[in-house]
Amino acid sequence: MHKFFVALTLLCVPASTGALARSGTDQEQQACTRDVERFCRKLMDQGDFTILACLKENRPKLSPACRDVLVSHGQ
Repeated sequence: MHKFFVALTLLCVPASTGALARSGTDQEQQACTRDVERFCRKLMDQGDFTILACLKENRPKLSPACRDVLVSHGQ
């Protein structure tokens, strides 16, 4: 689960420095935790960018809240 939180932090890489300071809030983590567990559990040990790629690949199946987190970080 730790890797998920790091991946969530990486969502802001293409975003501004101000977004970097806000990335990975408790609310954002809660918004995507179930989606990561549901769609990306098998990939948890393969690195942060793999988890992010998994979330993006499963975008149509993600909860609206998690999709909003991705969009808010330019993903």
